[in-house]
Amino acid sequence: MLLADLAATSRALSATRSRLAKRALLVDVLRRTSPREVPVVARYLSGELRQRRTGLGWRSLTTVPEPAAEPSLHVLDVDATFERMSQLAGPGSATSRATLAAELFGAATEAEQILLRGLVTGELRQGALDALLLDAVAEAAGVPVPLVRRAAMLAGATEPVAEAALGAGGPEAARAALEGFGLSVGRPVRPMLAGSATDVGAAFEGFVGRPVVVDAKLDGIRIQVHREGDDVRVFTRSLDDITVRVPEIAAAVRAMAVRSVVLDGEALALDADGRPLPFQETSARGATHDAEVAATTRLSPFFFDLLHLDGQDLLDAPLSQRLAALDAVAGEHAVERVTTDDADVAQQAFARWVAQGQEGVIVKDLAAPYEAGRRGSAWVKVKPRHTLDLVVLAVERGSGRRRGLLSNIHLGARDPAGGFVMLGKTFKGMTDEMLAWQTERFRELEVRDDGWTVTLRPEQVVEVAFDGLQRSTRYPGGLALRFARVLRYRQDKVADEADTIDAVRALAAGS
Repeated sequence: MLLADLAATSRALSATRSRLAKRALLVDVLRRTSPREVPVVARYLSGELRQRRTGLGWRSLTTVPEPAAEPSLHVLDVDATFERMSQLAGPGSATSRATLAAELFGAATEAEQILLRGLVTGELRQGALDALLLDAVAEAAGVPVPLVRRAAMLAGATEPVAEAALGAGGPEAARAALEGFGLSVGRPVRPMLAGSATDVGAAFEGFVGRPVVVDAKLDGIRIQVHREGDDVRVFTRSLDDITVRVPEIAAAVRAMAVRSVVLDGEALALDADGRPLPFQETSARGATHDAEVAATTRLSPFFFDLLHLDGQDLLDAPLSQRLAALDAVAGEHAVERVTTDDADVAQQAFARWVAQGQEGVIVKDLAAPYEAGRRGSAWVKVKPRHTLDLVVLAVERGSGRRRGLLSNIHLGARDPAGGFVMLGKTFKGMTDEMLAWQTERFRELEVRDDGWTVTLRPEQVVEVAFDGLQRSTRYPGGLALRFARVLRYRQDKVADEADTIDAVRALAAGS
């Protein structure tokens, strides 16, 4: 496939907000993609390169050759060029990388250059989100959407699923290929996510007349732990392997009386009284290789779900069965919970856990299987204050005591149709340490700098608290946050997991 065909699809995706129209565009291009090209095309349609690091950035693309008059680039050749860049290291690598980039961009048409620049910088705002791409894969392959989503959950990635579905040679073969994806101990699965409710009573509205599980929502980092024999691996919610950084978690699971197990839970740092330390300390501990930090700040694992036990997969089993299995193996490492059909009992548990320093509760359907990929109604989280996970779109230079620092951040909610919708700005709640950290972090994400405002790649998620929402003609979403302040930066989340503008509007309607 010519890169020009993909560039045309990308431009059309950006030009429409209709999910149906976007899906039709994705289906069309996927049906024209050869099996060998599917992994590359699927990743590019998601707005990303397959290579984590190429050495290129916005600054290196400020000057590129004049665009070619006619298209000649093929997607596999483009991927191979970026792969060569990612392998460069040592003396002379910068020159070699610049030469490869010049050759690539010189062979690209204007539309292809726009696509390539967007892929390199992460600024390809075309609204082809992963969930929408999976729906398009299902339609293009002629198989049910749930089958594709389940395969993606088990594979932990979209590309192998798209390759299996579209390269199988027809719907029946595609169905068989997708059914071949199973839970493999040692390979992380996409985590199940929770919806939100404003209070415990609202969370109970979907479960009237039947008991539910109410978990303490811990203020930690999401972990998924796989054990096969003595081999233990620990993954984050973004499926990164952090085993070597958290030996205490691996040791705790290795001590359990099991042969093989897959556990879902949270890890957090506790003080001497057993109360959770600030999230920043837990997050920093999970991200560091520093032996001194590891020795002084230990993480404790707490598990709230079990997906596999001694050769038996439990993904499709009801939560009640999974919890029985969890209790049999996790012991003191199980998250505290109550089972009740009484909202008052749940409210009492909520108040007790919040007083202990936890985030709130998650109300769960006892009959629900484990399903990943979308925030559904089977799990509903409740926090004691209005909070949102938003994306930092830009940041302004500080003045006065904050002169020389990047301070006032622009906050955006995710638009399911593509891009982000700005909801306001804030410089409140930032400690000196946080200001220093964000100044360094945002320079890494810099796209443009006009001397006052630094525009960023929309990647950094921040959790903000606010007193309410008000109507606003200043912002395109028609809403603005009242008295927003920063609680913490979420290094454990990616932009696609930020709260949506639809969720913000629903919150405004219910307040």
